[in-house]
Amino acid sequence: MKVDVTSLKQQAAEKALDFVESGMVVGLGHGSTAIWAVRGLARLLKEGRLDNIFGIACSRQVEEEAQQLGIPMSSLDEHLVVDVAIDGADEVDPHLNVIKGGGGALLREKVVAQATRREIIVVDESKLSSQLGTHWAVPVEVLSFGWRSQAAYLEALGAHTILRRDDEGIPFRTDQHNYIVDCRFGAIPDPHALAEKLDARAGIIEHGLFLNIATDLIVAGRDGIRHLQRQQ
Repeated sequence: MKVDVTSLKQQAAEKALDFVESGMVVGLGHGSTAIWAVRGLARLLKEGRLDNIFGIACSRQVEEEAQQLGIPMSSLDEHLVVDVAIDGADEVDPHLNVIKGGGGALLREKVVAQATRREIIVVDESKLSSQLGTHWAVPVEVLSFGWRSQAAYLEALGAHTILRRDDEGIPFRTDQHNYIVDCRFGAIPDPHALAEKLDARAGIIEHGLFLNIATDLIVAGRDGIRHLQRQQ
Protein backbone atom coordinates (compact mmCIF):
# COMPACT_ATOMS: atom_id res chain seq x y z
CA MET A 1 0.00 0.00 0.00
CA LYS A 2 1.37 3.40 -1.00
CA VAL A 3 2.06 5.75 1.91
CA ASP A 4 0.70 9.30 1.70
CA VAL A 5 3.76 11.12 3.03
CA THR A 6 2.06 14.51 2.93
CA SER A 7 -0.72 13.20 5.15
CA LEU A 8 1.83 11.78 7.61
CA LYS A 9 3.63 15.11 7.78
CA GLN A 10 0.36 16.87 8.52
CA GLN A 11 -0.58 14.35 11.21
CA ALA A 12 2.76 14.72 13.01
CA ALA A 13 2.70 18.53 12.88
CA GLU A 14 -0.88 18.83 14.08
CA LYS A 15 -0.24 16.39 16.94
CA ALA A 16 2.48 18.74 18.20
CA LEU A 17 -0.13 21.48 18.55
CA ASP A 18 -1.53 19.53 21.52
CA PHE A 19 1.39 20.96 23.51
CA VAL A 20 0.59 24.59 22.68
CA GLU A 21 -1.42 26.54 25.25
CA SER A 22 -2.92 30.01 25.22
CA GLY A 23 -0.46 32.69 26.23
CA MET A 24 2.57 30.92 24.79
CA VAL A 25 5.35 32.16 22.55
CA VAL A 26 5.63 29.57 19.77
CA GLY A 27 8.57 28.92 17.46
CA LEU A 28 7.39 28.33 13.90
CA GLY A 29 9.69 26.00 12.00
CA HIS A 30 10.59 26.02 8.33
CA GLY A 31 9.86 23.23 5.87
CA SER A 32 7.24 20.96 4.36
CA THR A 33 6.31 19.32 7.67
CA ALA A 34 6.50 22.29 10.05
CA ILE A 35 4.30 24.41 7.78
CA TRP A 36 1.36 22.18 8.71
CA ALA A 37 1.83 23.27 12.33
CA VAL A 38 1.75 26.92 11.24
CA ARG A 39 -1.48 26.38 9.34
CA GLY A 40 -2.98 24.37 12.19
CA LEU A 41 -2.05 27.04 14.72
CA ALA A 42 -3.74 29.68 12.60
CA ARG A 43 -6.88 27.56 12.46
CA LEU A 44 -6.96 27.10 16.26
CA LEU A 45 -6.59 30.84 16.74
CA LYS A 46 -9.36 31.57 14.26
CA GLU A 47 -11.67 29.08 15.97
CA GLY A 48 -10.94 30.65 19.36
CA ARG A 49 -9.43 27.49 20.82
CA LEU A 50 -6.18 29.36 21.46
CA ASP A 51 -5.52 33.03 22.16
CA ASN A 52 -2.76 35.41 23.22
CA ILE A 53 -0.22 33.54 21.05
CA PHE A 54 2.91 35.09 19.58
CA GLY A 55 4.85 33.36 16.83
CA ILE A 56 8.60 33.50 16.28
CA ALA A 57 9.40 32.50 12.69
CA CYS A 58 12.49 30.53 11.71
CA SER A 59 12.60 32.07 8.23
CA ARG A 60 11.30 35.03 6.28
CA GLN A 61 9.17 32.70 4.18
CA VAL A 62 7.45 31.27 7.26
CA GLU A 63 6.97 34.73 8.75
CA GLU A 64 5.22 35.92 5.59
CA GLU A 65 2.87 32.93 5.51
CA ALA A 66 2.14 33.17 9.24
CA GLN A 67 1.26 36.85 8.88
CA GLN A 68 -1.03 36.11 5.94
CA LEU A 69 -2.76 33.48 8.07
CA GLY A 70 -3.33 35.99 10.87
CA ILE A 71 -0.89 34.67 13.47
CA PRO A 72 0.41 37.51 15.70
CA MET A 73 4.17 37.64 15.20
CA SER A 74 6.99 38.77 17.43
CA SER A 75 10.77 38.40 17.67
CA LEU A 76 13.46 37.06 19.97
CA ASP A 77 14.36 40.65 20.79
CA GLU A 78 10.90 41.10 22.33
CA HIS A 79 10.57 37.57 23.76
CA LEU A 80 13.92 36.16 24.81
CA VAL A 81 12.47 32.75 25.68
CA VAL A 82 10.24 30.63 23.44
CA ASP A 83 7.84 28.31 25.26
CA VAL A 84 7.56 25.66 22.55
CA ALA A 85 8.85 25.35 19.00
CA ILE A 86 7.60 22.95 16.33
CA ASP A 87 10.03 22.12 13.56
CA GLY A 88 10.81 19.38 11.09
CA ALA A 89 14.02 17.45 10.43
CA ASP A 90 15.80 15.70 7.59
CA GLU A 91 17.11 12.82 9.68
CA VAL A 92 16.65 11.73 13.31
CA ASP A 93 18.71 9.22 15.29
CA PRO A 94 17.55 7.13 18.30
CA HIS A 95 18.92 9.77 20.72
CA LEU A 96 16.75 12.49 19.12
CA ASN A 97 19.77 14.15 17.55
CA VAL A 98 18.86 15.48 14.14
CA ILE A 99 20.13 16.83 10.85
CA LYS A 100 18.32 19.96 9.71
CA GLY A 101 18.80 22.53 6.99
CA GLY A 102 17.44 20.91 3.87
CA GLY A 103 15.24 23.97 3.45
CA GLY A 104 18.12 26.37 4.00
CA ALA A 105 16.96 27.93 7.29
CA LEU A 106 19.24 26.06 9.68
CA LEU A 107 20.85 29.12 11.30
CA ARG A 108 17.60 30.77 12.35
CA GLU A 109 16.14 27.38 13.26
CA LYS A 110 19.02 26.71 15.65
CA VAL A 111 18.86 30.21 17.14
CA VAL A 112 15.17 29.72 17.90
CA ALA A 113 15.69 26.14 19.11
CA GLN A 114 18.38 27.17 21.59
CA ALA A 115 16.05 29.83 23.01
CA THR A 116 13.20 27.32 23.40
CA ARG A 117 12.10 25.48 26.51
CA ARG A 118 10.50 22.64 24.54
CA GLU A 119 11.75 21.84 21.03
CA ILE A 120 9.35 19.44 19.30
CA ILE A 121 10.60 17.78 16.14
CA VAL A 122 7.87 16.47 13.82
CA VAL A 123 8.60 13.94 11.06
CA ASP A 124 7.17 11.12 9.02
CA GLU A 125 8.77 7.74 9.74
CA SER A 126 11.02 7.87 6.65
CA LYS A 127 13.24 10.41 8.48
CA LEU A 128 14.26 7.93 11.19
CA SER A 129 17.80 6.60 11.03
CA SER A 130 20.07 4.42 13.14
CA GLN A 131 22.93 6.89 12.65
CA LEU A 132 23.02 10.48 11.43
CA GLY A 133 24.45 10.93 7.95
CA THR A 134 23.23 7.55 6.73
CA HIS A 135 20.57 9.06 4.49
CA TRP A 136 21.19 12.81 4.49
CA ALA A 137 24.01 15.27 3.91
CA VAL A 138 24.89 17.79 6.62
CA PRO A 139 24.14 21.35 5.45
CA VAL A 140 26.85 23.80 6.47
CA GLU A 141 26.21 27.54 6.22
CA VAL A 142 29.37 29.42 5.26
CA LEU A 143 30.39 32.96 4.43
CA SER A 144 30.41 33.53 0.69
CA PHE A 145 33.82 35.17 1.21
CA GLY A 146 36.40 32.42 0.85
CA TRP A 147 33.81 29.67 0.70
CA ARG A 148 36.09 27.36 -1.26
CA SER A 149 38.54 27.30 1.65
CA GLN A 150 35.69 26.14 3.90
CA ALA A 151 34.77 23.45 1.37
CA ALA A 152 38.39 22.27 1.38
CA TYR A 153 38.33 22.11 5.19
CA LEU A 154 35.10 20.11 5.10
CA GLU A 155 36.56 17.72 2.55
CA ALA A 156 39.57 17.25 4.82
CA LEU A 157 37.13 16.10 7.48
CA GLY A 158 35.89 13.40 5.09
CA ALA A 159 32.95 15.08 3.39
CA HIS A 160 31.95 15.04 -0.25
CA THR A 161 30.86 18.65 -0.72
CA ILE A 162 28.43 20.35 -3.08
CA LEU A 163 27.69 24.07 -3.09
CA ARG A 164 23.92 24.40 -3.01
CA ARG A 165 22.47 26.21 -6.02
CA ASP A 166 19.01 27.30 -7.12
CA ASP A 167 17.15 26.05 -10.17
CA GLU A 168 19.05 28.49 -12.38
CA GLY A 169 22.43 27.31 -11.16
CA ILE A 170 23.06 30.38 -9.03
CA PRO A 171 24.48 29.76 -5.53
CA PHE A 172 21.66 29.56 -3.01
CA ARG A 173 21.62 32.40 -0.48
CA THR A 174 20.22 32.01 3.03
CA ASP A 175 18.17 34.69 4.79
CA GLN A 176 21.52 35.98 6.08
CA HIS A 177 22.92 36.00 2.50
CA ASN A 178 25.38 33.18 3.19
CA TYR A 179 26.07 30.07 1.10
CA ILE A 180 25.26 26.49 2.04
CA VAL A 181 27.68 23.64 1.38
CA ASP A 182 25.96 20.25 1.59
CA CYS A 183 28.39 17.75 3.10
CA ARG A 184 27.89 14.04 2.62
CA PHE A 185 29.96 12.32 5.29
CA GLY A 186 28.16 9.00 5.22
CA ALA A 187 27.18 7.51 8.57
CA ILE A 188 28.67 9.71 11.30
CA PRO A 189 29.96 7.61 14.22
CA ASP A 190 30.50 10.59 16.55
CA PRO A 191 28.37 13.60 15.58
CA HIS A 192 29.46 15.54 18.68
CA ALA A 193 33.12 15.32 17.68
CA LEU A 194 32.27 16.44 14.16
CA ALA A 195 30.19 19.33 15.48
CA GLU A 196 33.14 20.54 17.57
CA LYS A 197 35.36 20.64 14.48
CA LEU A 198 32.73 22.57 12.54
CA ASP A 199 32.16 25.01 15.40
CA ALA A 200 35.88 25.74 15.61
CA ARG A 201 36.29 26.95 12.01
CA ALA A 202 36.08 30.64 11.16
CA GLY A 203 33.98 31.09 8.04
CA ILE A 204 31.57 28.34 9.04
CA ILE A 205 28.55 30.23 10.35
CA GLU A 206 26.49 27.23 11.47
CA HIS A 207 25.83 23.59 10.65
CA GLY A 208 22.82 21.30 10.49
CA LEU A 209 23.78 18.99 13.35
CA PHE A 210 21.22 19.72 16.07
CA LEU A 211 22.56 17.75 19.02
CA ASN A 212 20.97 17.53 22.48
CA ILE A 213 18.47 20.19 21.41
CA ALA A 214 15.22 18.36 20.65
CA THR A 215 13.19 17.52 23.74
CA ASP A 216 10.37 15.71 21.94
CA LEU A 217 9.91 13.76 18.73
CA ILE A 218 6.57 13.12 17.09
CA VAL A 219 6.65 10.49 14.34
CA ALA A 220 3.74 9.69 12.04
CA GLY A 221 3.80 6.35 10.25
CA ARG A 222 1.71 3.51 8.91
CA ASP A 223 0.98 2.31 12.44
CA GLY A 224 -0.06 5.69 13.82
CA ILE A 225 1.62 8.48 15.73
CA ARG A 226 4.38 8.05 18.31
CA HIS A 227 5.61 10.60 20.83
CA LEU A 228 9.14 10.13 22.15
CA GLN A 229 11.07 12.25 24.63
CA ARG A 230 14.81 12.65 24.92
CA GLN A 231 16.34 11.04 27.97
CA GLN A 232 18.08 13.64 30.12
